[in-house]
Amino acid sequence: MSTLRADIEDLQRRYDEGLSTEDVGDDERALLGEFLTALEAGEIRAAEKEDGEWVANGWVKQGILLNFGLRSIETHTHGGVAYHDVLPLRETDDLRERGTRNTPNGTVIRRGAYVGGDAILMSPAFVNIGAYVGDGTLVDSCDTVGSAAQIGDNVKLGANTLIGGVLEPVEAAPVVVEDDVSLGAGCRVTSGFVVGEGSVVGENTLLTPRIPVYDLVEEEIIYGELPPERRAFSRFVESGIGDHDLFDGGAYKPAVVATDVEAETLEATEREGALRDN
Repeated sequence: MSTLRADIEDLQRRYDEGLSTEDVGDDERALLGEFLTALEAGEIRAAEKEDGEWVANGWVKQGILLNFGLRSIETHTHGGVAYHDVLPLRETDDLRERGTRNTPNGTVIRRGAYVGGDAILMSPAFVNIGAYVGDGTLVDSCDTVGSAAQIGDNVKLGANTLIGGVLEPVEAAPVVVEDDVSLGAGCRVTSGFVVGEGSVVGENTLLTPRIPVYDLVEEEIIYGELPPERRAFSRFVESGIGDHDLFDGGAYKPAVVATDVEAETLEATEREGALRDN
């Protein structure tokens, strides 16, 4: 991938110097296509874990942005429906041979997205460019996996879950949901938040760096991450603005409470996993 990286970085330099869509020729289009193919094969990723921390691959995110900046809107057809975008949808012929299921009428995978083996994508669902969806993961109905989001193996994204996309700045790490996580229906994970391995998150929980996580295991307040092996759920805590006269009876702000994952919780998620296998 060293050659691909060098080529993308050179293309970025030329783009910064004024290269436009009108200047793009066959060589540039071939490079942009090669880059998307590498993303779809899982050969390159928008972020990777280094020394226990998730770090963005800036040049990969540059390549994603170049695929927007150096392409023109075209008319494409899918399922007999015309749509207008700079990118076509991803070909899905490789999914069947790896045991992955995607249901029709609304399951959309954009070019440049990786989907692992034995995964399930239920309609309607949307997986954006640069996203990585690991082996055995369920993307349920009405779910969105945003651009560059990194979803691990054996993850359950409950129905109507939003995984936010983070493309800019390129050095910013995207949203990460690590292996064996279960997110309840209606969860929102945004702005580079990291959900630690093996955690179970209750329905309608908002995980974002701006909302504190009260970790009762380590007895600390943290931001931007949920540690591994936690059971998390939303609660409200007193807000300082409640001292204002306008707030009769006080005011409250959202928070996330994290405790140890209980054996009963793990057994419940295992039963759900067994249902998906049948």
